[in-house]
Parts: sequence; structure tokens; C-alpha cells
Amino acid sequence: MSSLKTHLLAGKVQRGLWLGLGSAASAEIAATSGLDWCLIDGEHGAYDIANIAEQARVLGPDACVRIPKAEDWMIKQVLDLGLHTVVVPMVDTAEQAHALACAMRYPSKEFPQGTRGIGAAIVRASGYNQDTAYLAEANDRVCLMVQAETVTALENLDEICAVDGVDGVFIGPADLAASMGYLHDLDAAPVQAAIDAALRKIAASGKIAGCLSFDAKRAAHYVDMGARFVAVASDVAVLSAGLRAVSTDLQ
Repeated sequence: MSSLKTHLLAGKVQRGLWLGLGSAASAEIAATSGLDWCLIDGEHGAYDIANIAEQARVLGPDACVRIPKAEDWMIKQVLDLGLHTVVVPMVDTAEQAHALACAMRYPSKEFPQGTRGIGAAIVRASGYNQDTAYLAEANDRVCLMVQAETVTALENLDEICAVDGVDGVFIGPADLAASMGYLHDLDAAPVQAAIDAALRKIAASGKIAGCLSFDAKRAAHYVDMGARFVAVASDVAVLSAGLRAVSTDLQ
């Protein structure tokens, strides 16, 4: 099992960084930042499978990756790269969550419904067939975080949390706000109340609760609500803010 998953299942708060620049150098700098994890954002970041692979080599197996869409073949590709934690956007129903849980795992005695294709003999995840324990241990190593980021997802949250093989649920604040009719007002009281209630519900279910805020006070509040997998910054936002600050200081 990855150390990230081990810490999360033990209830430890793990704070991380969203990577969207598509730069291995940016990832390498982020990896030495002291944060607990880095996420390769394949949904909105400048990534294809080749530079996800490049960053996997820089960041190691505890790196997380968000795939662009809930597709089983995308899950297979990133798992074969040796990445363990997969974040999947826009998961609205328990049926979707179940299909994703199956795609994350090989068919086994413990998880017979697994549908992950077997290519361990030729992929990076097994050290190109040097890790002889990989097939036996892979299902325990992986971590599936599904994103609940619509009103529909929150309506189905109890059922999503009950799905075997879903390790955690990550609330997507911006898309949730838009789904609730607050596209330009993430701070709206109904949005924040919905996020708080969702995080408490996820934590109470025994699943890993996750959320994102680049505001330190709000991120700390989400931890108080039960979040343990918390994104607190992004390479894009940090670089942008830092450069603007430099420009301002010169004026």
C-alpha cells in the first residue's frame, strides 16, 4: 500500500499541490516543497499520457493523477505507469462509482468484479516485470478518489460512499458552486454549507474526505469538517501570484 493511502486511512491530514503546468521541472520543485502529495491534473492541466509518465518518474508512486474523464481505459493507462492514487471528476451516481472501482482493480478472490486489464509483464508499474509481487498486491496499493461536484452527486452521496472499492470522495467546490447556480460566487453561503455537510457525511461513512481551497483559513476549516485529502495550492496559482508580487514590488 502506498504511504499516502496508509496515512489517509489512518486519519492523518495530507495536504497537497495541484500541478497544471505540464512541466517536469515544476513537478520536481513541487516534490521538494514539503507538502505531502502532488497531483498531476490531467483534466484541466497541459498533460497527455507521455508527460504524465515523465512526471511519474519525477514524483514517484505516491503522486496522484486526475484523469480527464471517467473512462476505464484512462484509469488503466495511469495505473500501468505505477501511479496509485487516481482522482476521477464528475462522478454523479453509485453506478458510475462502482464501474470505476472495478476498473481500478484486477479480478481477484477479494474483488471478483474487477475489470482492470492485465499487462503487468510489460509496464512500469511492475518495474517492467521485476516486481514479482505486483499482481498480488496491486489491488491493495491503489486508491480511488471520486469527485462529487454537482447537486446530483450530493443527492447520491450516501450511495456513492457505500460503494466497495471507492476509497474516498473529493468535493469539487467550483463545479459544485456552478451546479448550484453560483458560477461566480464560490463563497455563497449555500455553497459553503453544502460543502461542509458533504465533508461531514463522507467522513462519517468511513471514507476519505477530500476538498480543495487555496485559502489557508478555508482549507483549515475543511479539515475541521472532516477533510483529510486537502489541496492547498497549485503550481499555476503560486507562479502567477509570485510573479505579480514581483511586478508590484518594482512599481
